[in-house]
Amino acid sequence: MPWHVARHRKLTRAVHAGGGRICMQILHAGRYGYHPLSVAPSRIKSPITPFTPRALTGFGVERTISAFARCAALAREAGYDGVEIMGSEGYLINQFLATRSNQRQDRWGGSAERRMRFAVEIVRRTRARVGKDFIIIYRLSMLDLVEDGQNWDEIVRLAKAVEMAGATLINTGIGWHEARVPTIVTSVPRAAFTWVTRRLKGEVAIPLITTNRINMPEVAEHVLAAGDADMVSMARPLLADPQWVAKARNGRGSAINTCIACNQACLDHVFENKRASCLVNPRACHETELLINASAQRKRYAVVGAGPAGLACATTLAERGHTVTLVERDARIGGQFNLAKRIPGKEEFAETLRYFEQRIADTDVDLRLG
Repeated sequence: MPWHVARHRKLTRAVHAGGGRICMQILHAGRYGYHPLSVAPSRIKSPITPFTPRALTGFGVERTISAFARCAALAREAGYDGVEIMGSEGYLINQFLATRSNQRQDRWGGSAERRMRFAVEIVRRTRARVGKDFIIIYRLSMLDLVEDGQNWDEIVRLAKAVEMAGATLINTGIGWHEARVPTIVTSVPRAAFTWVTRRLKGEVAIPLITTNRINMPEVAEHVLAAGDADMVSMARPLLADPQWVAKARNGRGSAINTCIACNQACLDHVFENKRASCLVNPRACHETELLINASAQRKRYAVVGAGPAGLACATTLAERGHTVTLVERDARIGGQFNLAKRIPGKEEFAETLRYFEQRIADTDVDLRLG
């Protein structure tokens, strides 16, 4: 909305002041909308929502395309360097692309060319609205992982059409939210889907971004060195550690609080209509409320137990300037995390303990084991 522009400028100015660049993601949930007024290409209910959507009329389709372009123009006015048009993960644009959810017989459904028209028109009209010097990322579903999804030839044709329509970059989307194939949980190997991005290289001339389960600098470096993609995209790792990029730049990967892909406080909270956060970084999305400031009076503390709570308590007290002794009966830190990391598919939990070992050293906590 136009009256939101000034509020967004606070964010874009802060990012630019820090030397960064920022793009805003534009997303229409379509039949994934969790309300009775949701719309979709066809009147087909999603298996993960309780509401049956209303099929968009031809006028409604045109109005939605215009809304995407208008949103991008407002984003530019608000100071964003670009937008990402969400065309994957089973949201509205993706729903138009697949016969699974698009059974229209008008100019927006039927053949693959007509089904991709909605996506291509959004990119084309957005480019016409924002001009040539504004970044447009199109997030392309390269693997739908659902029945009656797009085949590879359709995906390649769409990528080429989106490039011709004016996209600057193509980002990789993997799987619809209703897909039964795991794509982002801990049991999925790191960088497990970069091969599909590599498969698209050579089909388009614009840079390709890859994503999913890239959580440490060495993983990202390997993906880029192998030529799987031109860039990498991350989301949850930046909730786990907002200083991820700075630590990677300074060669301090061991100090990164690694995303363990548990989804328990980020996606699970969102799906329950709660504020997102992070299991390994509870301050995520609470930064203005959970303040960690230097203490006016230095004290001595003893913390008993080096499980996750004790580790967080001890290192936070030390960060505030206190003298801290952390006592643990066992010969190693971690408590029940040492059990959790032994479960097949939960090996990433070991990263949290590696992080706290580094934190103990960095904050000069006096650790006494055994």
